[in-house]
Formats: sequence, structure tokens, C-alpha cells
Amino acid sequence: RHEVFANSLASEFPQTFDGSLPSNLVYCGKLDLEDKVPIGDGRPDVTAGKLVLSPTRTYAPIIAKILASHRKQVHGMVHCSGGGQTKVLHFLKPGLHVIKDNLLPVPPLFSLIQEQGGTDWKEMYQVFNMGHRMEIYTDAETAARIFEIAKTFNVEAQIVGRVEALPSSPKPQATIKSEKGEFTYTG
Repeated sequence: RHEVFANSLASEFPQTFDGSLPSNLVYCGKLDLEDKVPIGDGRPDVTAGKLVLSPTRTYAPIIAKILASHRKQVHGMVHCSGGGQTKVLHFLKPGLHVIKDNLLPVPPLFSLIQEQGGTDWKEMYQVFNMGHRMEIYTDAETAARIFEIAKTFNVEAQIVGRVEALPSSPKPQATIKSEKGEFTYTG
């Protein structure tokens, strides 16, 4: 939020940040809470405040149902917050390469953050979930069943990539191939 909103919010809402932060990092964007932001797909614009502060849906009920019927087929799960699309690198063994080449479209919120902060897209994928927060590592047959479960909760799910062997590498790797570029990260 600090990269999106203007510094005038710092004096209006001093409780929203740690006062020991350098002032140039506190609300260093250009937008006010009520500025309109286009979100595309023929939908009406929303305020920047609503876009940034809208609640995030919990996946707990979906995950509970998946694990109740497919626990043995789930080889791994990653909640992509606090490490974004590269968080999986904390859990991979050397010699494995995660390739994410079928990601969901980047939601307007992340384009706004990137635009306001001037953050490189490679870093955006390292820090933010970029529109998908939950990854389940499983086989294609189980994935199809998981998609059916997700639909019962009105959630779209899709295969976003794959895991391949990379025996020549002493460290795990992740590659993101997206509408914003191709980026490779090493664990």
C-alpha cells in the first residue's frame, strides 16, 4: 500500500505505519484513497482504497475438502504469500525446477502497485502472489478432481505449471513465464 498511496495519508493516518520507517518509504505513491482505478473487463472503476484494502478470500474450506478426499495424492502445497511466486524454492530439493508457464492474468491491483512503485516485474513475482495464492502439487488426474471441488466453491482453478528434474543444478530453480516476461530464480 505504501507504493500506491500519496504521502498525505501519513499525517492523516499515522497509526498505519511504523514511525521508525524512513519517511521516503512511507506512502510514496501518487494516489489518494478515493482516486478511481480501472479494473478492466467492462467492470466499473473502483477506488484505490477499495482495491488495495478489499478482503482476501480464504481457501481453508476448499483445502479441507481436498485433503479429506485426496491427501495421499497431494505432494505439496504452497500458500504464495510472503514470498510470492518464488516461495516454493524454500521447499524444493536441489535438482528440481518448477516452471510456471500458465499463470492467471495479473490482476489490476498488482499492475497498480508495479506502476506506482516502478518495481521491476521480476521483483513483483518474488514478493507478491500476482493473483494466485495457493499451489497444490499433484498429478494431472487428481488436479482435475481438485478443479471440480474448487468449482463447488465458485473458485476457478487451473494447472499453472510443472516440476521437472534439473540434475545439473546444485540448487532448486523456479521459472516464471508470464505476460510480463520470463524470470528465473534460484533457491
